Amino acid sequence: MRAPNSGEQGSGASQPTPESPVARSRAGGAWGDGFGMVATRSLQVIIVLVLTAGVVFGLRTLSTVFIPILLALILASTFAPVMRWLQRHRVPPVLATVAVLLGILLLLTGVGWLIVWAVRDEWDELAQQAQDGFEQVLAWVQTLPFAPTSEQISEWQDTIIDFVTSSQFGSGALAGVSAITSFVTGLVLLVVVLFFFLKDGPQIWRFLLRPFRGEGLARAKRAGDKTVSTLGSYVRGTAAVAAVDAIGIGIGLFFLGVPLALPLSALVFILAFIPIVGATVAGILAALVALVANGPLSAVLVVGVVVLVNQLEGNFLQPVLMGRALKLHSLVILLALTIGTVLSGVLGAILAVPIAAVAWGIIQVWDGPDLPAKPFRPHPNEA
Repeated sequence: MRAPNSGEQGSGASQPTPESPVARSRAGGAWGDGFGMVATRSLQVIIVLVLTAGVVFGLRTLSTVFIPILLALILASTFAPVMRWLQRHRVPPVLATVAVLLGILLLLTGVGWLIVWAVRDEWDELAQQAQDGFEQVLAWVQTLPFAPTSEQISEWQDTIIDFVTSSQFGSGALAGVSAITSFVTGLVLLVVVLFFFLKDGPQIWRFLLRPFRGEGLARAKRAGDKTVSTLGSYVRGTAAVAAVDAIGIGIGLFFLGVPLALPLSALVFILAFIPIVGATVAGILAALVALVANGPLSAVLVVGVVVLVNQLEGNFLQPVLMGRALKLHSLVILLALTIGTVLSGVLGAILAVPIAAVAWGIIQVWDGPDLPAKPFRPHPNEA
């Protein structure tokens, strides 16, 4: 009997099959080294970005449905203490819901009517001030070394007139009619959803929690409670801060003799719901009106009043009314405002900051009532 060839045995043993432990260890090593880890993380990031883009695209496509639901959630969270107070005093749920809903509608209608009345009452003066300001800007531009000529300005004006009288502008008007239709549809949906959120909010939330068990259920409860408390505190605090800003700046404009003090105060109240940017825009508009009406000194004094009110608000009023838990870094606010504006315009800019505050609040209670998610916990040696 011939002895087996040791070389053949060695050759066969040195060639692992794909199912062998050696082959599996080599494949695992290919993904376990530094380059493999980079590839794995890159693939995970790509998947997360694709899912995020899909969610954003879906929300934008269904914005007529999503935006009213989100606004209804914000309003319901804002007036949740009122609903709890009525329930503690044994008011029937339907009667309490109708009372709160009518109160919200009357409050929003009253604010809107006040703003429209203030602007309409002084619209002629506002238009004249705007025309005078535009003429002063043109006169100042003519003094610049690179100023456009009169022929160029006339050409630009003719271009604007041609666009307004063109069919393209007419199609834009038709698009505006479509936007009004979408607005009315969203408003009706907002009222209906808000009614059910106020009346059956806790029951709806308990139904949504049914798929969760154990720690997932506790985490979902913490996230829901934090969402409601954060949205309510944010809106109530922002409204109070906006009212103080409007009153303070309005008093300053009145004593400085700046025209349109009431419309400008109403504008300050509205723009205060857009952090950082809103106060800046309101201050610029007030200073421009003072510049056109009363001269440079009045404009400088108006800027001083706006800065003083904003400093008092940021350093004293906001920490008391909104709490430190809702305080986001200015960079986070600016990024949220930019993303919200790009996605949904002015409405996105208004909603971006409360959504960012909710996301940060959920992170703060992710692993416990006072225990943030692990990546966001401070280091032991951090002050």
